[in-house]
Amino acid sequence: MNALDPLSPQMLTQAKWAFSTRRVPHEDAVFLSDDLKRVQSGDLVLGRVERIGSHKRIQLAKGRASQLYVGDIVVLACGARYAPDQFEGLAELDPTGADMLAGGGVLGRLRDSHARMSSPTRIVPLGLLADASGAVINVDSYALPKAKRPRGLTVIGVVGASMNSGKTTAVASLAHGLSRAGHRVAAIKATGTGAFGDFNAYVDAGSGWVADFTDAGMVSTYRQPLERIEEGLDTLLAHAAANGCEVAVVELADGVFQTETASLLQNPRVRDGFAGVVFAAPDALAAAGGCTVLRSMGVEPAVVTGMVSCSPLGAAEAEAATQVRVATRAALCDPAQANALLAQMTGEIGAQDAAPELDAAALTDDDFAAVEAAA
Repeated sequence: MNALDPLSPQMLTQAKWAFSTRRVPHEDAVFLSDDLKRVQSGDLVLGRVERIGSHKRIQLAKGRASQLYVGDIVVLACGARYAPDQFEGLAELDPTGADMLAGGGVLGRLRDSHARMSSPTRIVPLGLLADASGAVINVDSYALPKAKRPRGLTVIGVVGASMNSGKTTAVASLAHGLSRAGHRVAAIKATGTGAFGDFNAYVDAGSGWVADFTDAGMVSTYRQPLERIEEGLDTLLAHAAANGCEVAVVELADGVFQTETASLLQNPRVRDGFAGVVFAAPDALAAAGGCTVLRSMGVEPAVVTGMVSCSPLGAAEAEAATQVRVATRAALCDPAQANALLAQMTGEIGAQDAAPELDAAALTDDDFAAVEAAA
């Protein structure tokens, strides 16, 4: 039988609330439920740090990272994670100890990990947070109001070959360039796992409105129904338009082979909603393979960017192999070139006129690595 115990305000005040919980008012947590067996993705968990592992810090709801210590009380959201460079985990809880799957505050059960990763930080679940009515608190209850995809909003998709290929940098840079060109731009992360790195990068770029899937009620989009992810994207785009944005730059997480990303790109409703697609790749081979895969899905990349653009030789190889222009971070940040790329995507000018020739100095820009590492 589900037992509900009153929560002390002191415990909630002392707890470190993760980024994934940022939309939930702390005062809504009144009880602690012991019904861990029926936990669902997005449910808020009060836990105690038992062992420090891979994640040594927690990304707080207030926007900064906090060092973790054994014995810390934390509030995280139960969720799954798909991260080839880190962890794969499921939205399940073991009362004896659960795994911190992401620094943004995602708790679950580790299923697999990259060879270079150490064991995850272990959290002992103390219970699920419940409101005054006794209902378990879920981030979905605090999502932005659902809305239909708006008309008149130009949407640019950003996808990549893999994690850490340069997607976040591409979104932030293009949003920055378009903003400097006079557009009000929304920067949106449509899929992934709750964390503040990408969100903060978008804010720092001067985007007019920033949101991610957690604002649509999902702590993680991994293993979520495609219909729910589509509905979440529609809602975020609608709120972007309501906030006066005329352009939205949308990132899809991980690589084009990731299940949810591939499904979205293969869905005509989503795919055809992009005015153009930017592809981020770590090297020329990934650029060639990725463009081939995208074309098989009916997507013609407007431009290639990412880590490959940091190398003049790599960029030249990629352009020769793909017949798609490679743009550096500096080019995307430049208002004239960003505006020209937007015009190319919307059909206002031809691809051959999309941007001036890039000089050698621009092609040596290596800031992709720094931004991606921070995200």
